[in-house]
Amino acid sequence: MASTVDAAAPASSPSTPPQAKLVLTALIAVAAVANLNLAVANVALPDIGKAFDASQTGLDLVAVGYSLGLAASVLYLGALGDAHGRKQMLLAGTALAIPASLLAGFAPSITVLFFARLLGGLAAGMAFPTTLALITALWSGPERTKSIALWSALGGGISALGPLVSGALLEHFDWDSVFFVTLPLAAVALYLAWRFVPAHVNETSERVDNLGGILSVLMVAALVLAINFAAVPGAGAAAAGLGVVALAAIVAFVVRQRRAAPPLYDLEVAGRRIFWVAACAGIIVFGSLMAAMFIGQQYLQNVLEYSTLDAGLAILPGAIGMVLVAPRSAKLVETKGARFTLLLGYAFCLLGFVVMLLLWDESAPYWHIGLGYLLIGVGVGFAGTPASHSLTASVPVHRAGMASATADLQRDLGGAIMQSILGALLTAGYAAAAASAVAAAPHSVSTGVESELTKSFSSAAAVAEQHPRYAESIVEGARGAFLQGDAWAYVAGIAAICIGALLVATRFPDHEGEKQLLAAYAEEDGTAQTG
Repeated sequence: MASTVDAAAPASSPSTPPQAKLVLTALIAVAAVANLNLAVANVALPDIGKAFDASQTGLDLVAVGYSLGLAASVLYLGALGDAHGRKQMLLAGTALAIPASLLAGFAPSITVLFFARLLGGLAAGMAFPTTLALITALWSGPERTKSIALWSALGGGISALGPLVSGALLEHFDWDSVFFVTLPLAAVALYLAWRFVPAHVNETSERVDNLGGILSVLMVAALVLAINFAAVPGAGAAAAGLGVVALAAIVAFVVRQRRAAPPLYDLEVAGRRIFWVAACAGIIVFGSLMAAMFIGQQYLQNVLEYSTLDAGLAILPGAIGMVLVAPRSAKLVETKGARFTLLLGYAFCLLGFVVMLLLWDESAPYWHIGLGYLLIGVGVGFAGTPASHSLTASVPVHRAGMASATADLQRDLGGAIMQSILGALLTAGYAAAAASAVAAAPHSVSTGVESELTKSFSSAAAVAEQHPRYAESIVEGARGAFLQGDAWAYVAGIAAICIGALLVATRFPDHEGEKQLLAAYAEEDGTAQTG
């Protein structure tokens, strides 16, 4: 394929594509398919647990499966899109989302459901990062910042609305209905992308490092699975083995990228301060959002006994906060710089997790719930735009796929890691508290019953139904165990946010320094291109 790098608009000359509004609508629609599919499972987790008598680890894997498929594939698929056609990758991923959703809806077991979610994540890995790559290739200047802000706000808002849509469906239908909801949207997005998105804009003729791509898939998948299995009783050897595989794959990937010509992932570009700090910052910010939704939805239904619809409605303040704040975020990036805007977002995320830790108890009124979600939503609304914008602004346009894949990793590796860590802590905290409660109970129980009581809240609820005489005390004990587990998770979230804020405050340049560095990067890339 001939390189089309020469078609790039100069960085100093702001530009937009023909039919810009329709193109952006198509790209946001494609991103919406991925964002909605990512979020719909969380509200259904308690119902899925009951349907399959699943362990907490099984539910964690269903929740993280989509993020795992997406995060593991985006680097490789982003490079393939850069080289072989971003529009083709966009269309293929959107089309694959349809059978993946059908397989999830008709899954006969928790294992099949996990693999269906994994396939859905792979489809999103083809389509979702390509949307940002195309925005980077087609827009420049302040218009690009505005487009990214709208893409980020609507994407985050749709993600937050996923639980509401799922909750409404679960009021009238079984758990499988939540996986069918994106089918009409996928069909519309597929048509819009085919009709309006231009092909072969600012792509590259460089060959793809396939070995590097395989190693990138292996290292992310092994890392996420190792975290998930770390808290599973009796799975320590599997977790350690996966951890060793992840570490070996990371080392091999770095060595390969230093030797490959051209590399799949340009480590020199990734080493730019604006790029790598923004990447790390975004992983924590977006991971915090997904982890809060993951833990929070189970808390609302298991502890506060919200209906699925009420649990979905409860998250609305987060979606509203993101959508309202994102336009202001774009202006702040232009006037105050990315560091200021990122730190502002971190401050709101930190307050959100503190509210969850201190105020989300067995008798929390709704305003406590709404306040926690609102603070998280505002935080992500402020931080999302600078996290994505800094990545795309600090790379040459023909490397847009690398930047967009990294931006996608912010969301999905962040989501996978944060959900895995917080889910593992929830699992460990729940199991420890439940085991202590069983040991202190006045009546002894069999080993099988003890295993069910400590496996997950839904399993304990099933035992309560089988033993109505003790049902109230069993459920009360399970609620207390869940609260201990989610407290462990929220403390970990607070620690991650503090580490991320410290990194941004000390390593990301101020507004003037940022402008100077971006200008230096552009000059360096222009010299390399002409040379």
